[in-house]
Amino acid sequence: MQTTLNPASQSAPKPAQAVRVVDCDVHCHIGVNAIREYLPEPWRSLGVSTPGHMGYQNPVGVTRRDTIEADGICAAAKPAGIGRMLLDPYGIDIAILTGDMYSVCIHPDPDVACALSTAYNDYMIANWLNKDPRFRLAMVVPTQDPLYAAREIERIGAHPGIVEVIVASASPAPFGQRQFHPIYAACEKMGLPLAMHPGFEGCGTSAGPTAAGHPTRYIEWHSGLPATFQAHVISMVTEGVFQKFPKLKVVLVEGGVSWLVPLMWRLDKNWKALRLTVPWLDRLPSEVIQEHFLITTQPIEEPQNQAHLKQLFSMFDAERMLLFSSDFPHWDGDTPDFALRGFSESFKQRVWSGNAVELFGL
Repeated sequence: MQTTLNPASQSAPKPAQAVRVVDCDVHCHIGVNAIREYLPEPWRSLGVSTPGHMGYQNPVGVTRRDTIEADGICAAAKPAGIGRMLLDPYGIDIAILTGDMYSVCIHPDPDVACALSTAYNDYMIANWLNKDPRFRLAMVVPTQDPLYAAREIERIGAHPGIVEVIVASASPAPFGQRQFHPIYAACEKMGLPLAMHPGFEGCGTSAGPTAAGHPTRYIEWHSGLPATFQAHVISMVTEGVFQKFPKLKVVLVEGGVSWLVPLMWRLDKNWKALRLTVPWLDRLPSEVIQEHFLITTQPIEEPQNQAHLKQLFSMFDAERMLLFSSDFPHWDGDTPDFALRGFSESFKQRVWSGNAVELFGL
């Protein structure tokens, strides 16, 4: 059932104390069964589902085993479970709930994708945001119907508990192309950043998981996910998205960090020789990237010599671009103290909370 919301009449949730740590990627486990009563007919009766996965198997599972509680349900499926296992132990003041419903973006039926997106958003507003003042929501929209997505953003984007719009990085086309522009216009209008998240590359209507085709095993698929982000960054920068939408911010969630610098170098070099092909791009691509993109820490690369990671961070505006994320409850998640060990306190505070407070207006 789609609800008509009046966000302006609802007070913004407040953290219990000054914001010290913001977790920008917390996967609450919300399946279709949970939101079924929010689906309109005929989808409620038909038993619709989200697209599956490629069948690659992680030997340790995607969800941490210690998050499975005595009742057999993952703690991430319960508001209290996330509070107990993640927020309380690590002093996390704000948790941005990313879920995994963004997989609707590669559903072959756009009507189903639209229905699932709205049902999920309404369900989360009604059943999660009021359960813990530390929760904020990344609302889901269907990229295969950008006009519907824009209306959905305008419908609930002013709700004080909603801080960003999230889509799957898996896509049949790179995100700089103009069919996606209504989504960016709505994000800019409502003052919400756009987040993209991997995990469904190769599924549904998306392109193949790698430029060379389908890999054989999970380690290949998982290691190659940043390539999708690179394609979207190149597309959005060169096709003039940020000239058209100068206030738009984009968050790259769970795609790693180390690939960003060589991509900027390559783009800058090519722009100097090929700028006639993109006359609207009036400055170095690296400048556009560092102004408009932010990137989450998890899964942060861990070279044997940590000094190399610090050197890498010195090559871009890491202190202003990085956002802490735990990726709870996934197998390769990080805690705040682990993710930035060895860095200065001022650097850690910017990444733990300062950048997120500014980006999301917390």
